[in-house]
Amino acid sequence: MIIGLLSLEIFLPASHSLKEKRKVISAFRDRIRKKFNVAVAELDFLDKWQRAKIGIVTINNQQGLVDQVLRRITEEAEQNLEAEVLKAEIHYF
Repeated sequence: MIIGLLSLEIFLPASHSLKEKRKVISAFRDRIRKKFNVAVAELDFLDKWQRAKIGIVTINNQQGLVDQVLRRITEEAEQNLEAEVLKAEIHYF
């Protein structure tokens, strides 16, 4: 069994309040959950207006499938998120 964790550090330049930030993060989180059937949580920078760290977890018995899902989520974030992905890290357990 392979557990994959994708950590995304995000910069939201257009956000001017926590409410605006959470709106963007919530929409992304909901879209990713529905599209890829993964668990998503905001991990850090909870009180910062323009920064966020999101953790995304998936599990499978094949590492290739876990890697494929997490890389597709990274591409989705880079292309469709109203923010800039500063750092993306994948870890396996």
